[in-house]
Amino acid sequence: MDRAVLWRRLLAEFLGSGFLAAVVIGSGIAAQQLSPGNVGLELFENAAATAAGLFALILMFGPVSGAHFNPVVSFVDAAFGGLSYRDAAAYLVAQVSGCIGGAVVANLMFARAAVSISTKHRASGAHWLGEVVATIGLLLVIFSLARTRRGRMAAAAVGAYIGAAFFFTSSTSFANPAIAVGRMFSDTFAGIAPGSVPGYVGAEVLGGVVGWFLIKALYPGVTPAEAADVVVPQIDEASSDPAGSNGIVEARAPAKARRRERT
Repeated sequence: MDRAVLWRRLLAEFLGSGFLAAVVIGSGIAAQQLSPGNVGLELFENAAATAAGLFALILMFGPVSGAHFNPVVSFVDAAFGGLSYRDAAAYLVAQVSGCIGGAVVANLMFARAAVSISTKHRASGAHWLGEVVATIGLLLVIFSLARTRRGRMAAAAVGAYIGAAFFFTSSTSFANPAIAVGRMFSDTFAGIAPGSVPGYVGAEVLGGVVGWFLIKALYPGVTPAEAADVVVPQIDEASSDPAGSNGIVEARAPAKARRRERT
């Protein structure tokens, strides 16, 4: 399969990461304004918006870049041969810069200073363990679907998992070094203090390593072709089939044949 050219994939990762940060931070600000003082309801609103937004963003940008929006996903994908390490490094730059840009836009949308460094400390062993668990679970969802050729379900599955992990992890499931860096630039409900970011990133990287081993144990034989479909199948630019590898056009062909048979 011939993927989209690198600049187009990087643009998709930058925009997708930016929108993701804007969704997470913007919905957190809105939740504080709509439900002041009710932290449980604020978290629910933030989680629901993030889950729904992630679902839409994966559908929007996935056919171009795979919709990683996450350096851990990109480098684990590279470890399975689905992406070159050089491309993964380029993805990382696009993802981090996109998340920072998305944080700035979210601040501005709610008439706040473009950049306000967060003072919300999240540095504890419980938070770090939560990030390890959240990252492992995210990788297992993504790669189990790719290995079993159910990648078209990834948008819903990833959105549902992250929405749930907001509540079942003590860290509210960042599971993404790029979003951890981006959220540092907003002193709001979804922010994280700069001093807490290294611990979060380290925990997420550790979760990525453990996740890689668990994927190898649970789903042996992940091929580069299967890994190339992470998070969702991408457009094959060399094919005349506009649906690429996602099977949409191919699925319509038998239906057309049946209609011809009936006539």
